[in-house]
Amino acid sequence: MTNNWLNDLKFKLFKSGDPILLFIGINAIIFVVASLLSVIAFMGGSRGLVDGFIRAYLAFPSLPEMWLTRFYTILTYQFFHADFFHILFNMLWLYWMGRIFLDFVKPRQFHFVYLVGGIAGAVFYAIVYNLLPVFNNNVGTLIGASAAVASVFAAAATLVPDYSIRLLFIGEVKLKYILLVYILLNLIGIESTNAGGSIAHLGGVLFGFVYIKLLQSGTDLSKIFERKPKLKVVKNEVPQKRSSSNVNQKEVDAILDKISKSGYDKLTKEEKDTLFKASNS
Repeated sequence: MTNNWLNDLKFKLFKSGDPILLFIGINAIIFVVASLLSVIAFMGGSRGLVDGFIRAYLAFPSLPEMWLTRFYTILTYQFFHADFFHILFNMLWLYWMGRIFLDFVKPRQFHFVYLVGGIAGAVFYAIVYNLLPVFNNNVGTLIGASAAVASVFAAAATLVPDYSIRLLFIGEVKLKYILLVYILLNLIGIESTNAGGSIAHLGGVLFGFVYIKLLQSGTDLSKIFERKPKLKVVKNEVPQKRSSSNVNQKEVDAILDKISKSGYDKLTKEEKDTLFKASNS
């Protein structure tokens, strides 16, 4: 029974094709492994050894002289977290906002926004931290998936700004207003002890916004992730008739492209029905 449960979890996280569950799974596994190693180091009398290693070699550094030797950290920093609540809130936010975003885009586009949004957050952090005089004497490191998650959130809010979600004690609120509050809080947060995190969040937001605006104008940056179809030799066989209930994937892709450019509200009733059938097939 335990084996079936583990196989089911493994399938959902890594084989289902759901990018949200994939990134949650990767982040969770890395956090658990790092935490267990930290406990082992603590019991061996080396408290803080693992955290120090992560900060030194896997977090993104603010010092330019370290970028050549730590170039890989622009990617690795996105998958490590400071503590349990850090990863918990990041993954919850990724799940909630990611579900909305993935309803209107292709998995390829989701992967691109998440990964490149995280990179954009680190780049924005590096630029601001080294150009503004107020940070001249500060040496810091960046860690966590917050910038990547912020990019997904901003992309969703830009794509469907009038999409409403229900918030506890508040009620229905449109995504565009939640995004504005998020930006404001992070602007205020630049003065806090987590200034680097707030700056990276704003970088992720900026990328998510720019990506969707380019997509709506006809430029899909995520096409660099697109797989080219392989040529296959097939035998001449009697073609089989497709069931009328099957949804044509090309038709679904065309509808998703229309949503990216014009918004969900511009779909016809037939297109909405087709998208609904595809999501339930």
